[in-house]
Amino acid sequence: MTDGTNPPSTPQPEPAPGNGYGFPPVPPAPGGYGYPAGPQAGAPAPGGGFGPPPTVPGPPAAPGPAAPGQPAAPGQPAGPGQPAAPGQPAGPGVPNPYQPGGGPAPFQQNPAVPPAQWPPAGLPVQDAPGAGPFPPLQSEQPDWEAMADRTAAERRKKRLWMIGGGVTVLALLAGGGTFLLMGGEDDNGNTNAGGDPSASASASASPSPSGSKSKAPVDNTPTVKDDPTQLRDRAGKAPLKMGADAGVFPIDKRYEIRTKGNENSYAESEKRIVDTSKSFTVSARVWSRSAKGRQMAVSQGNEKSFAFELGLDQVNGKAAWVFRVQTGDQGAESTTVTVSGESAKMEKTFAQLTATYDAERKQIALYVNGKKVGESAVSGVFQAQGPLQLARSRHEDKWTAAWSGAMDSVQTYGELLSPAQIDTLKAGRVDAKTKPTGAWLLF
Repeated sequence: MTDGTNPPSTPQPEPAPGNGYGFPPVPPAPGGYGYPAGPQAGAPAPGGGFGPPPTVPGPPAAPGPAAPGQPAAPGQPAGPGQPAAPGQPAGPGVPNPYQPGGGPAPFQQNPAVPPAQWPPAGLPVQDAPGAGPFPPLQSEQPDWEAMADRTAAERRKKRLWMIGGGVTVLALLAGGGTFLLMGGEDDNGNTNAGGDPSASASASASPSPSGSKSKAPVDNTPTVKDDPTQLRDRAGKAPLKMGADAGVFPIDKRYEIRTKGNENSYAESEKRIVDTSKSFTVSARVWSRSAKGRQMAVSQGNEKSFAFELGLDQVNGKAAWVFRVQTGDQGAESTTVTVSGESAKMEKTFAQLTATYDAERKQIALYVNGKKVGESAVSGVFQAQGPLQLARSRHEDKWTAAWSGAMDSVQTYGELLSPAQIDTLKAGRVDAKTKPTGAWLLF
C-alpha cells in the first residue's frame, strides 16, 4: 500500500526478458523473481514458483500475514524477518531489494536443495552455476608474496653479516700491515740534528735491532726508567750518565743525544765497557755542527789519558775522521797511533764511524759509512780501566775535545767485526750475529 506518492528510486537496468530486477539471466521460475529452482530444475513447485521445499498441495491459505520465514503474499504486509512482496514494505530487520538503499539478503543455504547443486569445494560462489553477486571467499592458500619477502630479508641480513665479517678481517689485516710499515727503518734521520735542541715527543715503540727474531715491538725508551739523565743500555746494564748541558731529543722515530761542546755537555758510564787488551769494535753515528778543531764522539781511558778515541780532528791541515789509540800509559805523542779518513761532507751531515782493534794481528782500522778508509799496525793498546765517555776525551790529566753536535746508535763489541758485518751496521741497528757489550740510542 502507498500514500499516493511515488517513492524515490534509482535508475535500474532494463530487466532481461522473462527475468526480474537485475538478477543473472536464468530461466524464470513460474511466478517467482529470481529465486533458485526447486528439486527439478525448470519445473514450477506445486503451489507457487518461489522455490520452497516441495510439499503436498493443500487448501489455499486464507489471506493474511505470512508465516515467519515465508514471503508475504501479494498485497499482504510482511511480518518480522520476512521478505516483502514486490511493491510492499519489507518486514523489520530485512533489507528490501526493491527499495532505495536496499540489497539482497545474506546468502543462506536452502536445506531443500541437494548438496550436489552447491558450488564444489574450492570453487568461488560467483563462478558456480546460478550463483548470485556474492562477495568472494577468502583463500586458504599461504601468502606466497609475504613469504618471499621474508626470505629475501633474511638473505639480505645474512649477506650483510658476511660483508661485515669480511670488512672486520680486512681491517685487522690492514692494521697489521700498517704496524709493519711503521716499524720500518727511518731513512730520513739525516735531515735534522742541528740548531737549538727542543724536546717534542715522548718515547714510543720501535722494531727490534737487526738480528732479533722477535716481531713484537721493542721498548725504545732512550733513558732509564724514572731517571731521564741516564741513557739506557739496550744490550746490558751499563747506563750513561749525562752532564747538565747534554740532553736527549726525539727526531722522527729515533732519539739522539745533543751536546753543546763544553765541559758540562757529555755522558759517561760508571765503569769500563771496552776491554782494550782484547779485540774490540766501537761504532757511532755522529753529526757535527762544525768540522773545525778536535772533537771526540767516543773515548775511554783513565784519569791521565785516553786509551782510544773516535771522532773529528785536523790531519795535515784538513778536517778528517780519526781513530786514535795509545800504546803507552802516559799519553805521549810517541806512543800515539792515528788512522784517518774523509767523507763527502764533514759537517752537518750524519756519518757512521766504526773503529776496530785486531789483538791478534795488532792492527787498528777505521770505517766511514761501512767502508774502510784507513788502517795501521800497533804494538798494542793501553789497558785503561776508566769509564766510557761520550762527547769528550782525556788528555794530559784533563778533559778535552768536547763534541758539539749530536749522535745516536752508539755500540761497543768485545770482538772484531768483519768488514761484511760492519757494512751491515745500519743506523739504529746492531750486528745480526754478535751481541754488543753496550748499545745506546738505538731505533
